Amino acid sequence: MLIEKAIAPSYSMLRPLKPKRSPAFPVYDDLAVRMREVDKVPDPTLAHVLAVAAGYAYSDAETVSMIMARMGFEANHCLKVAQSVDAMFIESTAYLIQSQDGSVVILAYRGTQPANLVNWLTDADVRPDRIAFPFPGTEETFAVHAGFYRNVRATRYAVVAALQRAMQGRSVLDDGAGASSLPDGGAMASPMRALYITGHSLGGAMATLMSVMLATEPEYVDAFGDVLRGAYTFGQPMVGSPAFAARCDEQEFLADNVFRYIYRRDPVPHLPPRDSDHFQHFGREFSYEGAFPWPETTDHSAEQMGFVVELLGAALGFVAGQLRAFRSLPLQFSFADHGPQHYVSALTPPGTPNEFGDAYLLPGP
Repeated sequence: MLIEKAIAPSYSMLRPLKPKRSPAFPVYDDLAVRMREVDKVPDPTLAHVLAVAAGYAYSDAETVSMIMARMGFEANHCLKVAQSVDAMFIESTAYLIQSQDGSVVILAYRGTQPANLVNWLTDADVRPDRIAFPFPGTEETFAVHAGFYRNVRATRYAVVAALQRAMQGRSVLDDGAGASSLPDGGAMASPMRALYITGHSLGGAMATLMSVMLATEPEYVDAFGDVLRGAYTFGQPMVGSPAFAARCDEQEFLADNVFRYIYRRDPVPHLPPRDSDHFQHFGREFSYEGAFPWPETTDHSAEQMGFVVELLGAALGFVAGQLRAFRSLPLQFSFADHGPQHYVSALTPPGTPNEFGDAYLLPGP
């Protein structure tokens, strides 16, 4: 198990030579307060902040901590938990970003890295596992994507241990051994009062499955049920069978507080392909076609792509997007739309600075 730790600097240390024309950090004042007290979901601020967390989960703990400080989590504590077992197709990475006072924690899962073969093999391991999720009133098992489930399971206990520390008013970095080196010995001003889960691509699938675990396992419900606020995922593939999706949509938290965002012609939310097995989404879906805020999609049972023709078409769409003469081709999908940068840009509210301090006047392209 790989563990990395980071504590973000104060805003004054982030950009000592900030140009006067650029907006000052943080992007959002009192971000922890906003995230604790939000009363209507999905919230545009939360969607923006969590898209940034999901996008930078492809980096390292120091970078994640610094970027989230710019967003409004000054002096946050950031813990990276990772496990890699190539032969088992495991490449699991999770970040826990804890606000300075300890009251808010973001759990962000890393997605599929373009150059990582194990990640792609994980995505391709579509054979379902039968898992007995403890939904009330049933003892049946449900088919879920084997690769996704194996990866979220790989780091689950280390993640849960860190969340337990946060509930006790301790730093997520406080593993007992190095507590004396932490500010105030690892004690936080407040126990965790709000928990959000996020991820892009494979990370979104892992975030969704972790949300199901936290919302259904009795021990986790007792421990975290009062603070679990929602899951925001971006370009997330389907994680389970129609029966599994239907049972999740019957569970109040999962039906109302799992938010899935789809950017334009991103093909990944339509995967796994229908030729491999039957999968279906659950929760609430929002699709971007150029408007802000993103409208909610009433029918979120995304049709699964075909295995050969449509996947090749999605790859062709990516190539066509790079060539001006072919950009207007009426292709249904394009992998060019899957990048996390598109989600971050399109979810940045007009006039709000991005994580680099630059202000967008219009939503992203």
